[in-house]
Amino acid sequence: MNILITNDDGIYSPGIAALALMASAFGKVRIVAPDVEQSSMGHAITHSRPLSYKKSPIVFDGIEAFRVNGTPADCVALGIHMYPDTDVVLSGINMGPNLGNSMWHSGTLAAAKQAVLLGVKGIALSTPVGQTEPDFAALEPFVKTTLKMLLPVEDLSLFNVNFPPFPKEIKWTRQSVRLYDGNVVPGTDPMGRKHFWITVSPLEPADEGSDRWAVEHDYVSITPLRLDLTDEAELRRYSTIML
Repeated sequence: MNILITNDDGIYSPGIAALALMASAFGKVRIVAPDVEQSSMGHAITHSRPLSYKKSPIVFDGIEAFRVNGTPADCVALGIHMYPDTDVVLSGINMGPNLGNSMWHSGTLAAAKQAVLLGVKGIALSTPVGQTEPDFAALEPFVKTTLKMLLPVEDLSLFNVNFPPFPKEIKWTRQSVRLYDGNVVPGTDPMGRKHFWITVSPLEPADEGSDRWAVEHDYVSITPLRLDLTDEAELRRYSTIML
């Protein structure tokens, strides 16, 4: 199996190094990742300037690795162009969860979505981060079990996977769509100029069976996704209204 790995944390992230090492047990790994952090970039595509790639300054043992001056979605487009025999794109392991409504702006998930748009299976992988780096050794058995489950899937599939810091089991979940509060936090820089941080905090507890609920209860969350955003129930309802 030919595996293309990217992320939104950038080529220097320990998460991409950990994933590359784990994924090497399943096939030939190549890395094409952003040259700087691109967190919360969403599905942005660079079209106003040319892209370029350079050899990674980080050495991944036995793995070809390149850095790109673009977004996660750019990296996947360029990576599949460079390696047209790619069977699957893995994005991560992201330093921070991608759960619930955060899927809408996740650069990690956008990379996996870009793969599916180009006809290649995409899997996004994330884990929460605190004051210290995630314990990737503790996650490794669950990452490998997850890959054993998802890599053989033959359909053109899209999966969003989130690992709690110390998992106890794996669960299939749905996306949590309960509301978040968007906070704009004002501050000043050292020169006294105003600036603002945009943050979010959950307004409601996570609903059981959702991705948020699973990770909060120490379960690995695997959520199958689709690119079609159509609300089928609303479409049926409006289709009965005469135009």
